[in-house]
Amino acid sequence: MIDEVNHCALLLIDMQRDFCCAGGYAARAGLDVTRLSTAIRGARQLLDVARLAGMTVIHTREGHLPDLSDCPPEKLRRSQSAGAEIGSAGPLGRLLVRGEYGHDFIDELQPMSGEIVVDKPGYGAFYQTSLERELRQRGIAQLIFCGITTEVCVHSTLREAVDRGYRCILVEDACAASDPALQQPALKMVSVEGGIFGRTASAAEVAASIFELTE
Repeated sequence: MIDEVNHCALLLIDMQRDFCCAGGYAARAGLDVTRLSTAIRGARQLLDVARLAGMTVIHTREGHLPDLSDCPPEKLRRSQSAGAEIGSAGPLGRLLVRGEYGHDFIDELQPMSGEIVVDKPGYGAFYQTSLERELRQRGIAQLIFCGITTEVCVHSTLREAVDRGYRCILVEDACAASDPALQQPALKMVSVEGGIFGRTASAAEVAASIFELTE
């Protein structure tokens, strides 16, 4: 499953307060943050294992500059329609704005010194970011995906990674969809056509594979 620890990276997608906590963007948009938070346990398990193994760890955050100059008008319009206008004031600060409390990572998954943080203005983590350069510099060939939401930012980044030639694993119980009805279809899409977008596995299976390589 995991080929080489030194050439594999754990990618935690958007585990931010704005998506996991009451009063943040997701809650304001009518999403069930309790459900989204189910990704935390599996993500934390793999984060602990990756750190012990000395793997590359990358955290992504979706959000925009304070003046919203990097937020496309159509994305802003969609957020208005959802009842969670990007840049508007909320209990956790301005929604999806860099530097605000809600934009930062949840306490359980705060980055450690030396881990990579990628701030992204879009859904996919390769768009207008340094992610690909960071991966190439470290010789990364395989990516383990955790985070939220499965059907939007996780899948967008997964598909971008596959087009760039990375081998990908989507961790079933370390990601969560905004709607329960979307989770299984989003996971199933990965393995069609002989694994067109890689493969799926549980957090326990991925952790075991990493341990086997480090014993």
